[in-house]
Amino acid sequence: MIDLITLGVSEMTRRRVKGQISLEFLLIFGLLTILLLYSIRNTSFSEGSPSVENLRIQIALEEKSLANAISNTISQVYAQGPGSKATTYVALTYLRNPSYLEKGLDVTDPQIFITYGPLGGRGDGTYVGIINGTGTAILYTEGDDKNVVWSMGIYSRDLSTNTSVWGVPSEAKIVIGGVPFVFKGLSISPDQLNSTLKIVVEWNPDRGDSWFYNTTAKELRININPGG
Repeated sequence: MIDLITLGVSEMTRRRVKGQISLEFLLIFGLLTILLLYSIRNTSFSEGSPSVENLRIQIALEEKSLANAISNTISQVYAQGPGSKATTYVALTYLRNPSYLEKGLDVTDPQIFITYGPLGGRGDGTYVGIINGTGTAILYTEGDDKNVVWSMGIYSRDLSTNTSVWGVPSEAKIVIGGVPFVFKGLSISPDQLNSTLKIVVEWNPDRGDSWFYNTTAKELRININPGG
């Protein structure tokens, strides 16, 4: 009789312990789920839109893609010689959305600034960065404040000091190695871009270097002339 009672008490104790463990597991699992959802929301989205950090990364990647496309197309035409022509297409999502640029980079009236010039003795190439409408934003090529990208090209020509090259000339202050330089270039409003940017580069010996963004055709047209 005593053994039966003892057995019953032991069984009830085991069930109680098992139930307690299950409840604790559910509480811990629920807490971890809440923390995970909170982390995902703050890392990737805020009120249904990309987070600031995610925007900065995506904008930088798209800037790099655009800079590479321009430099590579120029290099291709330069390598083929006078009379050659090449066309490249670049998909754009973040650079054509003013609200993304304003939120991700904390600028007002954002403009896409493009120029072609040197970077610390490493040759010439394409710069792509975001400035504000007043042109007072400073672009940094390195460090935690880096907000401009550069892509080297084989066309050795510094166009960053030549106002006549750019269809509608603009300028931006770019800090290289801690030293600020004023670069001439081209500014394009994000709302003037389509989801795909057409880049046309040619080498017409009868014309000098020129960069022009056609707001009607939504295409960037570039002419190179090493001897011009």
